[in-house]
Amino acid sequence: MRSLLLVLGCLTCALAAFAAGGRRVEFSWPTPNPAWAEGRPPRDFLQHAGSGDPESGGFGGVRSGGSQFHEGIDIRCLNRDRRGEPTDPVTAAMDGVVRHINAVAGDSNYGRYVVLEHPDETPCVYTLYAHLARIAPGLREGARVTRGQVLGLMGHSSSGKIPRDRAHLHFEIGLMATRDFQSWYNSRKFGSPNEQGLWNGMNLIGIDPLDFLGKWRERKLDTFAEYFAQLEPAVKLRIATTRVPDFVLRYPALLTQPLPAGVTGWEVTFDWTGLPFRWTPLTGTEAIGLAPNRPRILDVNAGLVRRERSRTLVVMRRGTWVVAHDLNTMLEQLFGLH
Repeated sequence: MRSLLLVLGCLTCALAAFAAGGRRVEFSWPTPNPAWAEGRPPRDFLQHAGSGDPESGGFGGVRSGGSQFHEGIDIRCLNRDRRGEPTDPVTAAMDGVVRHINAVAGDSNYGRYVVLEHPDETPCVYTLYAHLARIAPGLREGARVTRGQVLGLMGHSSSGKIPRDRAHLHFEIGLMATRDFQSWYNSRKFGSPNEQGLWNGMNLIGIDPLDFLGKWRERKLDTFAEYFAQLEPAVKLRIATTRVPDFVLRYPALLTQPLPAGVTGWEVTFDWTGLPFRWTPLTGTEAIGLAPNRPRILDVNAGLVRRERSRTLVVMRRGTWVVAHDLNTMLEQLFGLH
């Protein structure tokens, strides 16, 4: 049933990409905290991760002196009951479809969480709402939800331990890496089952929500397609393969040109997190000289990749840039390079 829902969801996203055009994103903050909407600084709405510094609740290399990556943002609690438990409802940031519900707190570091996909947006991004105390009654996978609809109650659930006084909503916006995630997961031999299917956090590629929302609020952009187009390149590479990753079929807005009948390889540009945001198909002789399934680095933004220490996309060896751990993982998932 989940596979059928996914196929239908991908088809819906692809069709919506043509219909959405340049329609401006309609977004609502997913908690009652008014600070972001009022233009107040992040310290007024981000929950710190134990350091006392609100920036540690932001996106990116914000923890452990810049070496630990955080995929989303942590929105702090506004209201509590007499026991100190949060009472803030968590609501859908945009109209969408429920793709995944994990109701068992101990099955994920996310705790209880809900994932929505947004077919009206181009590309068809997901949003994720984690560490919930409970899921809204009646919420079901495959159901359509409207912006502002209650998804659950803010909490501090997790497979680990989050103190009550640091209860928060972990919120993400991003893209899914691959529909073939289970094959990649099996190849890694983690020693534990994949309880979350395609919506396992290891298969999700987040963007910086506050970066997008800041530019959206200032009307520097209207759509997610515009946001992805302006991301700063960190690494560009080519790879020879006849494989067409399901990533580009699900997110055709990231293609620089229409998909041709015969693909011989790809030129892919990644941002510093490893998100592949620009795809150019290679045809005919364009892949000649490339070893099959062996990426060749074309360009590296050296200052950027050295500054962002929480992700390791490439490293310099004997004067040559080579693929490193985080980029290798992404390539494995995108192209099935196990």
